[in-house]
Amino acid sequence: MGWNSPLARLRDALRGQRVRERDIRKLVSNLPYEGLEKMKQPNRHFPGNAIKTTKYTLLFFIPMNLFEQFHRLANIYFLGLAILNFVPVVNAFQPEVALIPICVILALTALKDGWEDFRRYQSDRKLNNTPGNSNLRKEQQFVERRWKDVRVGDFVKVICNEIIPADLLLLHTSDPNGVCHIETANLDGETNLKQRRVVPGLSTSTSEFEPESFNGVVVCERPNNNLNHFKCYVEKPDNVKVGIGIESLLLRGCTVRNTDHTVGFVVYAGHETKSMLNNNGPRYKRSKLERKLNTDVIFCIILLFAMCLVGALGHFSWLQELPSVPPYLVPDSHGHLDSPALSGFYMFFTMIILLQIGQVFFITNDIDLYDEESDTPMQCRALNITEDLGQIQYIFSDKTGTLTENKMVFRRCTVMGTEYPHCENGKAPPAPTCPFILVLSFNPRQWVKSNPRFTFVVE
Repeated sequence: MGWNSPLARLRDALRGQRVRERDIRKLVSNLPYEGLEKMKQPNRHFPGNAIKTTKYTLLFFIPMNLFEQFHRLANIYFLGLAILNFVPVVNAFQPEVALIPICVILALTALKDGWEDFRRYQSDRKLNNTPGNSNLRKEQQFVERRWKDVRVGDFVKVICNEIIPADLLLLHTSDPNGVCHIETANLDGETNLKQRRVVPGLSTSTSEFEPESFNGVVVCERPNNNLNHFKCYVEKPDNVKVGIGIESLLLRGCTVRNTDHTVGFVVYAGHETKSMLNNNGPRYKRSKLERKLNTDVIFCIILLFAMCLVGALGHFSWLQELPSVPPYLVPDSHGHLDSPALSGFYMFFTMIILLQIGQVFFITNDIDLYDEESDTPMQCRALNITEDLGQIQYIFSDKTGTLTENKMVFRRCTVMGTEYPHCENGKAPPAPTCPFILVLSFNPRQWVKSNPRFTFVVE
């Protein structure tokens, strides 16, 4: 049976899963196996260096986004109201109208989430295609390859001020003391440089490093997210084991500083690197206001349930006490009327919708919200306006007329005991004749202090 058969691929995938779950990993150089088929690659079971931080895929974007949006209880609440309107026995108005607000909100939120995820995709694509230096057998030198093409077991050369593409075991540095300085600001925010040293026992001269001469087996621990811990050893052909710690590990995302170049052996790549294991990936962020709103919606639903239950029980009791069938109760197509219990059950769901519309009705017909000058009543353009009432807790004002209009209107004045009201603004009954209209171009309060015989009423 060929290696490319489905059964062979499945068997190899299961074997790779077991290899990745082992506590100890044995890694060898990829150079002797360069150009061979995949089944003969010793490190084929480990993931590549390409990363993916997007939250959605093109195929499952709609169901995944709707699942996240319905974590908001308000969306579930209004969707339930819209569904109830499609039930003929309990609908209160045109069913399609109730779907418009919830559909618009879901669509706009989905567009926003899709745009944010597309920007993550662009960032991943740019990072995965970043050029880097990797060694290939046929070229016998370090050539430029993209980050996503780097594999576990490759040798990578990092120049000064370049970012490390994967977790590397430091094998060579241009420093004669075998020291490499890295900046870990991308991982822990610290800008001070940290020292890393080459694996003990390897050449630390300034001559070029020859990856073909490395024939040891790297035995390391399973990937973990501890940035300050690493256990590993290199087993040489003469069975000599050289222990290695975190002081010889270059982490992905760090920047090489004050060192001309370094060469490292890839031990962890892609999502198995320590930096990616510390990245929990994109998540649906909920603000404190949204979490509080979910709690408020639960209390609203409980209150609404109690009100609808009282209304349904009242409707049931009222039907039972009627001596005869009222003419406004319309029977069904067979001439039968619903029983009081069934009618009360229907009334429970009807009142869920009617209580929303009833509150809106009282708002639009409130005489205190009526503007006489423009002859305009209160207009309620959203059925969920009732949930927004009473949520204002603080009003910030600079007291310069930002929220109110500073307006002084002359009403009337008294001169020597005779009252002269303004015909248009005076609250008192106007005099038969309006002798004059006094126009104030000064501060009336200050003028009254010096002329006590005059009295002004200013509002």
